Amino acid sequence: MSERQRKTFSAVFKAKVGLEAVRGMKTTNEIAQDHGVHPVQVGQWKKAIVEDASKLFEGRRGRKKAGGSGDEERLYSEIGRLKMELDWLKKKFRFEPVSVRRGWIDMGGLDAVGLAVSRQCALAGVHRSGVYAHQHDRRVEPSELDQKLLRLIDAEYTKRPFYGSRRMVVMLRAQGHAVSRKRVQRLMGVLGLAGMLPGPHTSKPHPEHKIYPYLLRGLAIVRPNQVWSSDITYVKLAHGFAYLVAIIDWYSRRVLAWRLSNTMETGFCIDCLEDALRHHGTPEIFNTDQGAQFTSLAFTQVLHDADVAISMDGRGRALDNVFVERLWRSVKWEDIYPKGYETLSELFMGLSAYFPFYNSQRPHQGLGYRTPDDVHRRGEGGGVVVANHFGDRPPADSSAALRSADESAGEDLRQRQSAATELGALT
Repeated sequence: MSERQRKTFSAVFKAKVGLEAVRGMKTTNEIAQDHGVHPVQVGQWKKAIVEDASKLFEGRRGRKKAGGSGDEERLYSEIGRLKMELDWLKKKFRFEPVSVRRGWIDMGGLDAVGLAVSRQCALAGVHRSGVYAHQHDRRVEPSELDQKLLRLIDAEYTKRPFYGSRRMVVMLRAQGHAVSRKRVQRLMGVLGLAGMLPGPHTSKPHPEHKIYPYLLRGLAIVRPNQVWSSDITYVKLAHGFAYLVAIIDWYSRRVLAWRLSNTMETGFCIDCLEDALRHHGTPEIFNTDQGAQFTSLAFTQVLHDADVAISMDGRGRALDNVFVERLWRSVKWEDIYPKGYETLSELFMGLSAYFPFYNSQRPHQGLGYRTPDDVHRRGEGGGVVVANHFGDRPPADSSAALRSADESAGEDLRQRQSAATELGALT
């Protein structure tokens, strides 16, 4: 059997495709289909352009001085040390399953990690043909049924974010779809969804990023720009996904800034944050979840430079960022699902009209049927006291609250006893 020839792409072609992804008018799946490449490559080329763009303006113009020759003895010593370490690592991981070692291979090759795929396979001790066959199996497009199930799961999860794979199976079977739990788990993984309840590995921040404590427990939010928060959600389009980030003011529920992206990265979150700081001032506290985009040094440094206290939700604590979760429910059920956007440009135009409506025209029940813009401008009619379920920050008049609770419980007990006595008399 003849060996399949690998595709190679010129630098001009990669730049063209990467710039189209940076422009953000199409999903990575649509761009990949238009140019005959894999969506992962589109994301990698976009990332390379974004990361290397600043190098165009670094240093002085003109011819650079040639560097001096290195220390030959030091270089040979370094080569010897690296070879010994490589041999030691090979002995350690040779007992790992082949399926695990295949997962170490980055198909971007030289463009992504500086190592050709063939060299990565040699280092990992796996056959290159097996890696390509495994990648080919993973690139199968979702079937029509899977597309339908993805839409149903996304819609149900927006209404009930505490649903895990087991309850999703029950919901889908009730609608006549014979699905297994493994299939639902796979589809929820495609959407990046997990039941928002405490459990193992429900949130995976970057292992090298710092996690900040949750600062809102028991806090009374009584003025605009006291607490902002942010989150990212997925939007299913006809050919792929878009990622939406928004920043909301907890006092007024006002959406201060939002951004769309066709890839999951830190850059569009930072753009959204800088836009909010530039147009709406500086909050006292900024709250997010523990996602890698929000825990990254680039994101937190913007907050440190603005002297903003950083707060992060606890793992598996969906209600720690409840107002943003409620915003996603409104956005999806009032705009995205009814209109059924198919392309990223359509979604952008739709949200550009929806968010001004949400801020300035849509009455909010929690604000006494006033608009977020009105509450934010007047500085009255909003706010919330964040629940404190752990008792480490009791309210100022805790004794009065306890007395009121005891009196209410006693009255409830007396009513039950009276009802039981009447029932006994009747029987």
